[in-house]
Amino acid sequence: MSSKFRKTMTLSALLQRRAKRMQTMMDNRFEQEVTALEQFPLTADLDANLGAIRSTFGDSDDLVVRRFFVAQGELEAAIVYFDGLSDNETVNENIMAPLMSANRLPVRSDRSLSVNEWLEKSGIPIGESSRTDRLNEIIRSVLSGDSALLLGGVNTAILLNTKGWERRGIDEPRTESVVRGPRDGFTETLCVNTALIRRRLKDPNLRIRHITVGRRTNTDIAVAYVEGIANSQIVDEVMDRLQSIEIDAALESGYLEQLIEDSHWTPFPLIQNTERPDKATANLLEGKLVIICDGTPFALIAPAVFSQFYHSPEDYYERFLIGTLIRLIRVLSMIMALLLPSLYIAFSSFHPEMIPSRLVIAMAAGRSTVPFPSIIEAFLMEVTMEILREASVRLPGPIGPTIGIVGALVVGQAAVQAGIVSPIMVIIVALTTIGSFAAPSYSAAIALRMLRFPMMAAAAMFGLYGIMLLLILIIIHLCSLKSFGVPYLSPLTPSRFGDLKDAFIRAPLFWMKNRPSFMKTEDKRRISTESGKEEVGQQNGEQRESNERNK
Repeated sequence: MSSKFRKTMTLSALLQRRAKRMQTMMDNRFEQEVTALEQFPLTADLDANLGAIRSTFGDSDDLVVRRFFVAQGELEAAIVYFDGLSDNETVNENIMAPLMSANRLPVRSDRSLSVNEWLEKSGIPIGESSRTDRLNEIIRSVLSGDSALLLGGVNTAILLNTKGWERRGIDEPRTESVVRGPRDGFTETLCVNTALIRRRLKDPNLRIRHITVGRRTNTDIAVAYVEGIANSQIVDEVMDRLQSIEIDAALESGYLEQLIEDSHWTPFPLIQNTERPDKATANLLEGKLVIICDGTPFALIAPAVFSQFYHSPEDYYERFLIGTLIRLIRVLSMIMALLLPSLYIAFSSFHPEMIPSRLVIAMAAGRSTVPFPSIIEAFLMEVTMEILREASVRLPGPIGPTIGIVGALVVGQAAVQAGIVSPIMVIIVALTTIGSFAAPSYSAAIALRMLRFPMMAAAAMFGLYGIMLLLILIIIHLCSLKSFGVPYLSPLTPSRFGDLKDAFIRAPLFWMKNRPSFMKTEDKRRISTESGKEEVGQQNGEQRESNERNK
């Protein structure tokens, strides 16, 4: 029996080593293909260049290669693009029609000009163009929606911007809706998203750096920051982490978030995501960076601190008293979402003497028919609510919210009537679920939902002592986190009194003259004038008195 087991283990080890060897060989083959493309220069033979492009794409059916003559038959040319990525109307009317028209394109009589210079001066109506003599640049541009114009007898190609794929319109963000504020949100198109930021931030110091991530997807990434405000060390750190990513595909900004964050073993998000251009612009003005990924409407904001996940853009659009009230409500909802079930378990199982007598009697009457301890009761209800929440998200739009509400009502009422759970348990689970919905950030709400279950287990084992012990561990963990070198609990620790004006309360705008000090921005002033509200009010009063005297 032992020899058979050893043979099985040996065979398994051999299969694992063979699979690892094959994977290494495939990776090396891909690297060799990429290196060969980078080292392959274009030649003056048009047929050879087109053959290399066709072999690279494997004669894909959506690859369009159109050959024609220009300059009244003097030169043979070919244009290469992908159907669906490039705009066919732009290719036909702005490139091929001028080049093939004998009336619009003069004969190349001036031989002192190169062919490329002659074509550019002949007036191809394309706003953006560039030259290249490398096959890999042609491949990447064509896959990005550009068109490549190749000429016979010339060892360079002209890359023309003809991007024209189908795109979604600018709609209101679904995950970050506000009562008062702009209604436009990011889309899946990178150039549209960068334009939405530039529309709001008309500052010549706004910098947008483009890089490519993903060996096979070649996903376009844009990193936006304001030069003169953002800390140069943070900018360099973000760019270094993005450029060091080695992965086949980056299909969404979540890939980037997981690959560049400081700590992977934490439930708390260290990078914030947003669909709102106004929120991204506001964070740029605080010295942060915005990472925009092509193909997704979710942009990343880095660095991120704990308090900003409970901020909403409309906190600044309303007056400061209203904004402060809304933030305090969110903080209360955060506490409810994390602690309410565990407090119920601790009080009902370990500390009933701390509850008023009449409430103890009511709780005992409600639990008289429940056959489970409070921890089992709470776990059953919480797991049921999580299943209903997930089901309502996956169902179609009109049906999902209805199923969630009706399912919760029906399941809760049936469970109470069957004596499986007590009525107060249903109330506590409902309040907990509502509290988790009040968080503006979906990632932050998930972190609280995850920590709720170990908090309930600690309460079931040690009561209030277990809750306090786990809370201390969570706070220690939060103190140890950093986001691109910025302490996660800033401005609470390290304590900065001036930054507390915009942490869990929202002070008046004329009090927040400086940008957050924990970001170590180069330009620290947000309000350039030294006059406060008192001086402005004094000036207004003097103006009114002057007007009355003139009357």
